[in-house]
Amino acid sequence: MNVFDIIGPVMIGPSSSHTAGAVRLGRVAWKLLEDEPAKAGIELSGSFAQTYRGHGTDKALVAGIMGFDSDDERIRRSLDIAREKGIEVSFTEAGIPGAHPNTARIRLTGLGGRTVSVQGASVGGGSILITGVNGMAVSFTGQYDTLLILHQDKPGAIAAVTNFMAGSGVNIGNFRLSREHRGGEALMTIEVDGEVSQELIDSLRAIQVVEQAILIPAL
Repeated sequence: MNVFDIIGPVMIGPSSSHTAGAVRLGRVAWKLLEDEPAKAGIELSGSFAQTYRGHGTDKALVAGIMGFDSDDERIRRSLDIAREKGIEVSFTEAGIPGAHPNTARIRLTGLGGRTVSVQGASVGGGSILITGVNGMAVSFTGQYDTLLILHQDKPGAIAAVTNFMAGSGVNIGNFRLSREHRGGEALMTIEVDGEVSQELIDSLRAIQVVEQAILIPAL
C-alpha cells in the first residue's frame, strides 16, 4: 500500500469512485483505440447508472476517452469539448449480470474506423479493474505497465513472446491468457516490472504470431 491508497488520488470531482476511477476507465479505452475517438457508446451498470449525472461520471468517462488525466481541469467541460471535437457520445443504462456496482462498458470507434470495446469497474479510491477487452475476459488494474498482446492461438505463441521479453530483460509480474475458442485469436495480458520501451513493443509486433501489441502505461 502507498500513500495514495490512504489519502486518495489527485482528482477533479466529488467522488474518487465516480470520477477519478471513471476517468481511468476511459483512458484505458483511449489507449487501446490508438486513434482519435469519433464515436463512443457507453453502457453504465449499477451505481454508475443510477448516479452518473449527479456525480459527474459521464464527464469523467468522456474526459478519459479523450486522454485527459484525473486532475485535468477540462473534465468539468468534457461533454462540451467532445461536442466541439465532433465526437458522438451516447449513454445507456444497462444491467450487466455479476458486475461490480460501478461498471462501465465502453465501445469506441476511431476516426480511421478502428473499434475497441472495454469493460471495467471503478473499485474505490480511484482504483479500477478491467475485466473485458473486445469480448475477451481479462483482469488488470492499470497500476503497472501492462502489455496486451493479441495473437494467433498456435503452439509456441506464448513461448515466443515470453522468451523474447526475458531476453530483453523485462520481468513479468503477472500473466493471463484469454481466448474465445481454440485455434482462433487469443489475448495475453502481461503486467511488467519497470519500463517498456517502444523498441520492445515494435519487436513484439514483429513476431509472426502476434497481430497487435499495445502498452497501457501505469495510470
